Amino acid sequence: GIKCGGVLSAPSGNFSSPNFPGLYPYETECTWLIVVAEGSSVLLSFSHFELEYHDACAYDYLQVYNGAARDQGNLLGTFCGHSPPPPFSSAWHVMAVVFRSDRHVAKHGFAAAYRKDACGGQLTGLSGEITSPRYPESYPNDAECRWSIGGAGGSGPLTLVFADFQMEGGQGCGFDYVALFDGPTVTAPRLGRYCGSTRPPRTVSSTPHLLIIFKSDFNIGGRGFKAHFYSAGECQEVFTAIKGNFSSPQYPSFYPNNLQCQWSIHLPPGYRVKVFFLDMELEGRSSLTGGCDYDHLSAFEGGTENGSLLGRWCGRESLAPITSHSNQLLLVLHTDRNTAKRGFSIAYVGVVPMNVSCTRTDFHIQIPVQSLAQLEKNRIYLGTPSCAARVVGRNFKIHTRFDTCGTESQRRNNTSVIVSTLYIDFSVGDQEDIHQYEVQCEPKKKEASVTLIAGPDPSRLSQAENLVDAQQWEGEAMDAHEIKSQDTSDIVFISICILAGLLMVIAVVGLVLL
Repeated sequence: GIKCGGVLSAPSGNFSSPNFPGLYPYETECTWLIVVAEGSSVLLSFSHFELEYHDACAYDYLQVYNGAARDQGNLLGTFCGHSPPPPFSSAWHVMAVVFRSDRHVAKHGFAAAYRKDACGGQLTGLSGEITSPRYPESYPNDAECRWSIGGAGGSGPLTLVFADFQMEGGQGCGFDYVALFDGPTVTAPRLGRYCGSTRPPRTVSSTPHLLIIFKSDFNIGGRGFKAHFYSAGECQEVFTAIKGNFSSPQYPSFYPNNLQCQWSIHLPPGYRVKVFFLDMELEGRSSLTGGCDYDHLSAFEGGTENGSLLGRWCGRESLAPITSHSNQLLLVLHTDRNTAKRGFSIAYVGVVPMNVSCTRTDFHIQIPVQSLAQLEKNRIYLGTPSCAARVVGRNFKIHTRFDTCGTESQRRNNTSVIVSTLYIDFSVGDQEDIHQYEVQCEPKKKEASVTLIAGPDPSRLSQAENLVDAQQWEGEAMDAHEIKSQDTSDIVFISICILAGLLMVIAVVGLVLL
């Protein structure tokens, strides 16, 4: 029978738990929806806070949501006990606050205040977007906005990238400007001060806090700016190791909303990147367009979103691995304002550049030394460790006959093929890490191929992919000795056939004479 909650649409206001400052009632749930003018944000603060304590806030609690929907991806925090929540700034013009009490232990509750803020605020998400007032229209004169980013569980540095920038210029940026500080206040080291129409460079803080100040004077404006920020670690990472794995923020719990996260994989020249989707559950496709219009994961060739799109995925799907055409791959996760899901888990492995060819009797394998510079030659072998590679010039090379090195004959698709396994041992100490490639030759056609059959997680990487065909890889050719050996083996094979034919003719003639 307690009335509480409701829609708060005034530019500013106050609200509190039922009966405040008295004890709040048992078994009560209240929801306040704060709605201010579109284009503004909501600033929320607490002057008093006292709820029943539990280490997981499982009894009485207060939740703050960045938007109207009570969606896990919008949740900014759950609070209880005697420590008041920090000030919050919404990412758009709506914020929701939910209070719930159980049937035991009542406290004095809370008192909160909110106000509309045209620009600036406290931003605590893993990523987000900020714009100058009225962007992309001209910003107002005599404006001053402050955005303080970080401080709600983030522990890594922050990255700020400007997507658009046009302001009044001037020597020393003394009129209109954007200033960046490496910390929560203006006493922190200044990272830069920018004006004019040249986009500021990508900025990375050395702390989990970043302060952005926008100021305009009494005349001459511009379009303003739009910028994205990312929290390094969960939301923006660069991988250079030959193999690795990563997941969406908070996986396997629901990811936050309003994310724009990037994972860049940059391997040594010659490598390609093979990505395995171990698990994926994102918001589903649009019922109107059938496309991934809401939350989605995209893969781009190279290191930027200007590269070729390799795929865009959403919903709950079992995806086949993808392989880049170069040594760089960028994965981008975009989430919108509502409907969060579990997210994704991904593993990747660098596909070693190699050339595999064969004759009717031999395998020829060569790998650039620079691709495996950290390995000794005995860590690369065909079939058994006794068939290890040797270093010839700038390449690791293996040249072996079919009757050695664990090679066996098989019949596939009604065709006789010769098969062996190439091992590349990246193990360090007691941690075993052996990548396996199946090499195959069809002697009649002298065609060879190689397939990655085990990489970072053999139990999950069972789907093989044909990686290299019989062509020599770019810029590298087999040396004259190897070409000669191939030609010699063919000549020997033909000679044996001719000799066998002559012997058969002689035998037939002998039988006729007898």
